[in-house]
Amino acid sequence: MPESSPVIVVTGANGLVGCRVCAALVERGAHVRALVRRAGSAADLLGVEERVGDFADPEVAADVVTDATAVVTTVHPMGASRETQHQVGVEGTTLLARAARDAGVERVVHISTTAVYDRSPGRGDADESSPLVGDDGNAYEVTKRDADAALAGIDGLSTVLVRPPSILGPGDTSVWNALRPARMREDEAERHANPDLSFPWIHLDDLAAFTADVAVGRIPTGTDPARGLVEGACTAVNLVAGTATARDYHETVGRALGFEPVWDQGPTWTGRVVADRAHGWGWSPTVDLDDALDELARGLRG
Repeated sequence: MPESSPVIVVTGANGLVGCRVCAALVERGAHVRALVRRAGSAADLLGVEERVGDFADPEVAADVVTDATAVVTTVHPMGASRETQHQVGVEGTTLLARAARDAGVERVVHISTTAVYDRSPGRGDADESSPLVGDDGNAYEVTKRDADAALAGIDGLSTVLVRPPSILGPGDTSVWNALRPARMREDEAERHANPDLSFPWIHLDDLAAFTADVAVGRIPTGTDPARGLVEGACTAVNLVAGTATARDYHETVGRALGFEPVWDQGPTWTGRVVADRAHGWGWSPTVDLDDALDELARGLRG
């Protein structure tokens, strides 16, 4: 490893997002410590060093962040009980971030979600200052919100909360390219949607590229969150390629799998998630909606 190579820790390095982030980091010349729970599951790439352990274990956390430049956290057990999501996504992530701060790590990049925003019917567009979901939200929304708040409360750490919406992109564990379509194919109830519901989206490749750029220090650092991450503070940034509708997504899946969506009417959220801050940091998406939906359809037909 060249002396100048940044050392980046990635949790959940065998997951959909974590694996792509590892590859993007290697492309940028980083040495990756890929932290996984199961031996042999990290990406087999030159420049990726597999570490096995639980990042919520204080000894594992302190060891893996030693001499690291940055930490990227991608783990959240979506679909688990609320208690488990809090234990892993909030408490575990915060423990690791504190260990990173204590070890002098330059920055922590946390994969959050735009689901932390209140997207009730009638709410307008959401930016990084918009109201967050209340305690009556589902377990995923609330525990992601609480993880963001816990990270923001760690003094002396440069933290970036990357907030993507629905993530399009292939993978066996992809919610929108694999898991959700499988449920729609098997269960008619899963085919229901309000056609006007907003569907903000980002492609996996663009999410991984931006995350890697932040982790290796390609994004400006200063005091203005509109221009870059704020040193020693916590900065949220929405990463959204565009806003489609539920009709766009459900019709694409339906055509590929041979069923008709079922449209429900009623009040729904029709706003956008604004990504002006990300654009101010120099980011722009490389995958457009047509290409992302074409990729989704090809994968389902194949």
